[in-house]
Formats: sequence, structure tokens, C-alpha cells
Amino acid sequence: MADTPITEDSLKSALTERLKATHVEVQDMSGGCGQAFTARIVSPQFASQTSLKRARLVNAALKDEIAQIHAWSAKCFTPEEWEREKAKEAANPTTTGDGGEKVEGVSG
Repeated sequence: MADTPITEDSLKSALTERLKATHVEVQDMSGGCGQAFTARIVSPQFASQTSLKRARLVNAALKDEIAQIHAWSAKCFTPEEWEREKAKEAANPTTTGDGGEKVEGVSG
């Protein structure tokens, strides 16, 4: 796998398959070089798991991929938590920063 580039799509596919995720959002935060990613992952496997155990599940599922990148951040939700999160974002859309726009940086 060392020769295969890590992309938003490859991470999304791996998470969907390996964690039986029902929703995955992955964003390349490195400007396209594939070295820093953030994700939101929804999986029933997170039920009754602490935040630490959820992170360990994700890190184990992406062991090979994480070894090839410099930065990884994930927020993990159960399907029920995700529904509450979406409702919260819909009620207050100006605070999420997830309206489809990409924040590339600030110049000035």
C-alpha cells in the first residue's frame, strides 16, 4: 500500500467498508498533497464506546493509511448522535463551517 496515494475517496471507502460506516465525510486539509485529513464518521460500531475507544477503532481500521500521512483528525458519531448533530447544525448553520465551502487559508 506504500505506493498507493491516500485520498479523500480512498479513506472514505476504507472507513465505510471496515467500520460499516453509514456516513463518512473526509476532507484533505493539506491543499491536495494528501498529508493531512479530517473526517466525520458515523457508525453503529461506535455505540456504547467512549471517545477513546472510538478513536482506537478508527486508528486500527486505518493503520496502514495513517502510517503514510502526517496529520489525522476524526470526529466519531453513532447514527443517533449524528442525527442530533445534523439538527444542531441546521438550527445554527453559521457556526459549522461545513456548508460545502472549503476554507483554504487566510491571506493578508
